[in-house]
Amino acid sequence: MGYDLHITRSMDWADNRGHEISIEEWLAVVRQDSELDPDPANGPYSVRFGRGARWFDWSDGNVFTTDPDHASVAKMLDLAQLLVATVQGDDGEFYESPNEWSRARRTR
Repeated sequence: MGYDLHITRSMDWADNRGHEISIEEWLAVVRQDSELDPDPANGPYSVRFGRGARWFDWSDGNVFTTDPDHASVAKMLDLAQLLVATVQGDDGEFYESPNEWSRARRTR
C-alpha cells in the first residue's frame, strides 16, 4: 500500500466539502500544461507527468498521486499554486517544498 499526496483546498483533504477543486478547474490546468498528458486508460481525469510512471488523478475535489518522486512533488506544488490550494499527505501534514517530502519519506 502506498502513501498518497493530495492537492487540496481544505485543511483536511479527506473532508473537503465546500472547498473542492472542480473537475472543470482541473481539466483547464491539464489543457494548459504541456507536461501533463491525459491518460484515459487509467480514468477519465488521470494524467501522466513526464517520463515513466508518474501520474496525477482527480477525485472528489482533490488531485492526488501515490508515492511521488521529487519531481512529482515539485510539480504538485506548482499545480497547487495554480489551483490556489496546498499539498497535503495522507496523515494531514502539509508540504511546501519537495525537500520536505524527501525528508519525510526517509522516516517512513
